[in-house]
Amino acid sequence: MVQAILKTLTLEEFLQLPETKPASEYIDGQIIQKPMPQGKHSIVQGELVPAINFIVKPKQIARAFPELRCTFGGRSIVPDIAVFVWSRIPRDENGEVSNTFAISPDWTIEILLPDQNQAKVTKNILHCLKYGTQMGWLIDPSERTIFVYRPQQQIEVFDESDMLITVPSFAGDLQLTVGDLFAWLLE
Repeated sequence: MVQAILKTLTLEEFLQLPETKPASEYIDGQIIQKPMPQGKHSIVQGELVPAINFIVKPKQIARAFPELRCTFGGRSIVPDIAVFVWSRIPRDENGEVSNTFAISPDWTIEILLPDQNQAKVTKNILHCLKYGTQMGWLIDPSERTIFVYRPQQQIEVFDESDMLITVPSFAGDLQLTVGDLFAWLLE
């Protein structure tokens, strides 16, 4: 179950705290620990990250990161998968990927757990969109449904096996159907 720690901290104070497992997020002045991932969540996350990277990483178009802390707009969240366009990936003075990502992802992906509050997860996706994210996915394994969010557009629902799931334009070569995604649960 998601727990909120009642002590009020600033975002800066929160960022000085040691990391927790599972990760804690800072949302609207509260520290909320994410629920522990379960089997279906782990499979979808574990298969989707390399599937995205197989398409976008070799050409240095973008890169998908699992469980990456992103701090922006007064929040510090940890999407299940955060995808950044290559030119926006923060780098340190050596040109290596930075440890700190103080920007919104270009594509945020959340995988709903059975006991997770869909409204809270959706609010994180909407927060990302408000701060420049191009697209958000909310994957619900129990309903075999993917909700696709884009700024200023109606939510798209993908719940039929042969439906090709909408992806951001930079990942246009990723051809993934609802059936493809949920077939990973059978492997």
